[in-house]
Amino acid sequence: MADYQYDEAGNMALYFIITFLASPPHPPHRFSSTVSLPRKRTRVQLPRNKMLYAIIGWIALAYLCRKVAGAQSDNALYNPFEILGISTGLSEKEIKSHFRGLSKLYHPDKVRANANETIEMIQDRFIILIKAYKALTDPVIRKNWQDHDHPDGPQPIRTGIALPAWIVADHNNIYVLGAYATLMGGVLPTLVSHWWFGSSRQKTSDGIQADVLRILALAYPFEAIHSVKESTDAVEAEVCDAVGPTVWAGIAGEKAWQRRAMILLYAYLLRLDVGTGLAKEQSTLVLQTPLLLNGLLRISQARNWLTPTLAIMRLHPFFAQALPPAPAPIQHLAQLPGIKLSEFSVGDTNYAAFARTLEARLDERAGDVRKALCRWGHVEVVDVLFRVIGEQIITPSSIVYLVVKLRLVPPDAEPVKPQETEMDGEDARQLAHAAEERETAFLNSRKDTEDLRPGQVVSGDVHAPFWPGTRSKPHWWVVLADDKSNRVVVPPLKVTDVPFRRTGDWSDFRTYKVQFQAPQNAGLFTWRVYIVSDSYVGEEYVRDVTVSCPMFIHCVLRYFFLVGRCRLTRYPYLASDAQGDEDEITDSEADIGVESNTEDEEESTVSDSESDSD
Repeated sequence: MADYQYDEAGNMALYFIITFLASPPHPPHRFSSTVSLPRKRTRVQLPRNKMLYAIIGWIALAYLCRKVAGAQSDNALYNPFEILGISTGLSEKEIKSHFRGLSKLYHPDKVRANANETIEMIQDRFIILIKAYKALTDPVIRKNWQDHDHPDGPQPIRTGIALPAWIVADHNNIYVLGAYATLMGGVLPTLVSHWWFGSSRQKTSDGIQADVLRILALAYPFEAIHSVKESTDAVEAEVCDAVGPTVWAGIAGEKAWQRRAMILLYAYLLRLDVGTGLAKEQSTLVLQTPLLLNGLLRISQARNWLTPTLAIMRLHPFFAQALPPAPAPIQHLAQLPGIKLSEFSVGDTNYAAFARTLEARLDERAGDVRKALCRWGHVEVVDVLFRVIGEQIITPSSIVYLVVKLRLVPPDAEPVKPQETEMDGEDARQLAHAAEERETAFLNSRKDTEDLRPGQVVSGDVHAPFWPGTRSKPHWWVVLADDKSNRVVVPPLKVTDVPFRRTGDWSDFRTYKVQFQAPQNAGLFTWRVYIVSDSYVGEEYVRDVTVSCPMFIHCVLRYFFLVGRCRLTRYPYLASDAQGDEDEITDSEADIGVESNTEDEEESTVSDSESDSD
């Protein structure tokens, strides 16, 4: 029978509190696989109030751990040797002799009560000694102790509740109920309402303010408080010299705050030193650019604009790598660690050759460049397919899946040839059947991304040495678009965790899918697939794809054609019987057979032409 007891000593309650205090005071840390640049970086410090909370949490955690470490446990195993103060190797005769000595010292008739010990305490101590003595000398009691760890036999199970006993005391009920009512009826609804009516409801999933018009209307009547800020005139002069007076006049802006923001942004993109006074303001401004670009991307996606959508996507890596966008020429090699803009020719994209050049010069930066290239994210498209579950063709208005098979290849990696193995027809069919089953299982699943297989390695954090914060793992947008109408056919899919190429065989990739509805009209549609990186400049892939939506009659003819071909493949004896019947044709029937064969050939030609047009 279980015996529920409250925590009188408070030890279990301390374990409960330590569990919650162990994680919040410990902030997460990240590190880069590449060494730091010689350029000094401004460290992002925790706010003062958060640091104060962390210090208080660590102090409380250390105090509670020290208190728990010194607490005595009430659940110690019964040990008669320890109670009698003897070793475990003594014989029964020696135990009896030792107990007689203890009896002379602790027998109630030999000890007198005093201020420190009452007669009840003396009697209880002697009873404990007698019980320990019998546990070692009496066979029945000794067996109980050996089988049940106690001389009295099985003991009731005691289940402790990690709450102090004073919480359930009768005279404290009103205080406990009052605290519970305050917490559940006051504090919890306040927190939920603050979350619901606060920032969570006013912002989108990307952190963009949902009610921008209301915010602008509320901010309009108030005048900005002119605080003393460091001047940006010197930085503006450097930016103007770098981009040119004409270009700068068109992008600087009319308002003072617009001009200041553009100065700091272009100073970051041009990798200009703004000084310690403006570094924090610049970092805060740069860290907001992904949120603003995501907001613009949502606006462009809602209207299916292709050119603005691609332009916004291509801006992300420029801010990640601190490189100036168009009309300035793209400087791809400046993304490598420690490489300045003046060390290479504009338009050079041969990363491997540049790394070999540094190694030939015995440049100390060559090792860092090689490390960065090993973790680079050059996406390689294995295949782009259109699939309809359970169908061989795409009919108008059907649900179609755009299937993209991707893997990463470092820029300095050598081409990997697939392993050439000799296999017979049966092995090839089994391999194709396994690939088809894998693709079908993925299409029938609810996931947009195929699970990683054992051994596949994905890219870590983005190599972005100039980004003021920590960039997470790289992402790519998969966009299906119609260039002729300048429209986005399918909303972009953002993918990540693309595995690196290992062997280059048929299974060395990861599959992603996008669902959309086929056009309502029959015809041949020429589209284009864009794969754009959000972390590395120039890492973009484009492929032209064709989707054929035949008319209904064409679908029926192709269906019967495929069924007939499958029957001949599955039942080859039908073809052999037909061939035997043709051999038995008489001369008089030969002319009819020629005409029949001619008609069959014409029908086959029509069917093949229709299938080609499909």
